[in-house]
Amino acid sequence: MKRNFLFAWYQTPRGKLLKELEADYLKKSITVSCRQNILQLGGLGWESDFIDCTLYKNYTILDTKGFGCESARKIRAKAYCLPIQTNSMDMVIVPHLLEFDTHRFQTMREIERILKPEGVLVVLNFNPLSFWVRYQFLWDKKMSDSWRGHFIFRSRIMDWLKLLNFEVTLSSKFNLDTVTSKQGKFINEGYSYFFTAYAIKAIKRRYNIIPLTPVKNANSRLTLVNSLNSVAQIEKHD
Repeated sequence: MKRNFLFAWYQTPRGKLLKELEADYLKKSITVSCRQNILQLGGLGWESDFIDCTLYKNYTILDTKGFGCESARKIRAKAYCLPIQTNSMDMVIVPHLLEFDTHRFQTMREIERILKPEGVLVVLNFNPLSFWVRYQFLWDKKMSDSWRGHFIFRSRIMDWLKLLNFEVTLSSKFNLDTVTSKQGKFINEGYSYFFTAYAIKAIKRRYNIIPLTPVKNANSRLTLVNSLNSVAQIEKHD
């Protein structure tokens, strides 16, 4: 499925509202220092809505076509083969890329590789059960490689993260039908299964194994109570 579907969706009325919600969510999710390394997989073109790339000098956008905010640093490469050093990124943002990536699980492995221990991962995806997403997908089917698409369920993403030793700290839903304000407020754990999109925030965990060392035989430092009492009685009689 081509990523042009994503940009066509953002031009629709519902897509513009979702864009505001996701921008608000990402703005609140980026809590790392401006000196830390942040990588975004897949350019959006409206990164300035949630981050100031002139302040975050180490903010990098990886996109095969070099798409993204003009003031951000860019890399042209494939997401499933990242030309980035292992354990070098403090945060990775993946906005609607996995749905259009035929090597999505290899991309997840690459993300795990480049993230530092305790590094943060944020994933944005469409909900496969959303009526409006499916409707737009069928309407723009000429922009896609297949009729079915490759939308990923949230439970599958969470299973992948668990397999890669990530701890999910926040799972959010964007339900456009229940939003009353255009200022953008993301919704946590909504009641509907037909929400438009979802976001997952996870932390890369690494647990160090403490090796067990053999216990050396040591002389006992305990003294019998009866022996102490007997000594005390002898001194008393003397």
